[in-house]
Amino acid sequence: MSFTKVYLQAGRDEAVRRFHPWVFSRAIGRYEGNPQDGDVVEVYDRKGHYLASGHYHDGSIAVRIFSFGATAGGPVTPDVDYWTQKLRHIHSIRQAIVTGNRGAGPTNCYRLVHGEGDGCTGLIIDMYNGVAILQAHSIGMHRERLLITEALKNVFGNELQAVYDKSAETLPDEYGSSVVNGYLYGHTPVPHPVQENGNTFLIDWITGQKTGFFLDQRDNRQLLAQYSRGKKVLNAFCYSGGFSIYAIKAGASLVHSVDVSQKAIALTNQNVAANFGETDKHEAFADDVMHYLKGNGDHQYDVVVLDPPAFAKSLTARHRAVQGYKRLNAEGLRRVAKGGILFTFSCSQVVDRELFYNTIVAAAIEAGRQVRVLHHLSQPADHPVSLFHPEGGYLKGLVLWVE
Repeated sequence: MSFTKVYLQAGRDEAVRRFHPWVFSRAIGRYEGNPQDGDVVEVYDRKGHYLASGHYHDGSIAVRIFSFGATAGGPVTPDVDYWTQKLRHIHSIRQAIVTGNRGAGPTNCYRLVHGEGDGCTGLIIDMYNGVAILQAHSIGMHRERLLITEALKNVFGNELQAVYDKSAETLPDEYGSSVVNGYLYGHTPVPHPVQENGNTFLIDWITGQKTGFFLDQRDNRQLLAQYSRGKKVLNAFCYSGGFSIYAIKAGASLVHSVDVSQKAIALTNQNVAANFGETDKHEAFADDVMHYLKGNGDHQYDVVVLDPPAFAKSLTARHRAVQGYKRLNAEGLRRVAKGGILFTFSCSQVVDRELFYNTIVAAAIEAGRQVRVLHHLSQPADHPVSLFHPEGGYLKGLVLWVE
């Protein structure tokens, strides 16, 4: 099988040689062929030395690499055997860092493939107790979905109950408008129960956000449990109540969950009931978080969690996002009792770790609170960041002791 060849300009191949998975359009000197969006292309330097293979897209990022020549040994054909070998290797890593770690309790939900961090640019696969949720962020990866489904069947065998494609919302608009989410293999009714560190969650990948659950907060939820015993806890932007479940199980005296979405509140209440049945330790509120924080006067919590959705998805929105984070955290700090704890997060990729830290500093000054940093938080090991692609480190958080 022959693929279009992309030749880079002189001096523009160093990023690829350093294993950065993106080739920008301005780095390309010429094409041998006429690639269309989603096509597999081979990347060469100006002298014709093979460097990598990837998916083409007519845009700023012209090639998203999934195989480097230095590691693959030469041009590859992304067939079922290729994807089976790649996914089997990634799965072996996941077994070591997630499913093999039973210290906090059984876990059967995790991220199997994390885009660039696993050498699969444009591809996310989350595993929920035998069900694989595939989410493509590029046309090329979406076109590989049937091969990837066969590869998943080879890797997991009878353990694989179903594969569901949830890519319509994450693909480029024109292409994505014709994509319909649905099962690629098998069928499993939702909500589907999973275990995370011994806690039960009911997952609905069909109507839920992202792939159905925010797996990237698993380790941070476990850390929250260490600070929750006997405490009054506020979980703001609760979605399906992940932090709330951990706090209740750890022995919190009271947990309040807040989200503007009534559907999110219903999910939270379902998950609380699945773990604890009827309990007077939890109450959920469908309310705008800022309205809730401002409307509760001098009400104080021992532990406050602020885990908002991304405030900025582009550089043009960054300034407004920073101001939003500042206002939110200043108000959140006012609701933390003296000697209490604030867990605060940002998943906005364009707000880097230093900017987020400085924003929280500004919020603490505005709130007039003395604050100590106890932990710097990030995404868990099943959301790895390639050493050569630091842009993949999107989740950042702080645990603060508030005087």
